[in-house]
Amino acid sequence: MKQPKYHIKAEKDLTIFEFVSEGPKGNIPKLIEFTETNLSGFFNLAFGDKDNLTGKLDDKVITNNNDAEKVLATVVSAVYAFTDKYPEAWVYATGSTTARNRLYRMGIAKYLDEVKNDFHVFGELADNWYEFDKNVDYDGFVVKRKNA
Repeated sequence: MKQPKYHIKAEKDLTIFEFVSEGPKGNIPKLIEFTETNLSGFFNLAFGDKDNLTGKLDDKVITNNNDAEKVLATVVSAVYAFTDKYPEAWVYATGSTTARNRLYRMGIAKYLDEVKNDFHVFGELADNWYEFDKNVDYDGFVVKRKNA
């Protein structure tokens, strides 16, 4: 994506990324984590604010720092970096709320043509997977790098 994005720092294994959201609410540390599920090669993408006390990811906080597009572009850049290192990985994401899930769907839909150049994109409905359709409200999303 050729959208403005934040500079991200990653751990060596590229499963945890950090960046700082900048906006009217101040500088807010963010985390992106890729965690392997019980299915081999299937990773959950978690994203949210970094709790200042625990250092852990909090995906329930609503920041509203007026930089949603830049934040989503930053998360996408982490997905690219992660799948560069792990090209066989399937990356699953779902919003922690219905509103966030809708935001993710709208973000995917807005850049679908570009994303489909590099990824296979699927939506989850009632425990079944379908090729992503921008007009469907999915329960979750999964991407897999092409040519892997």
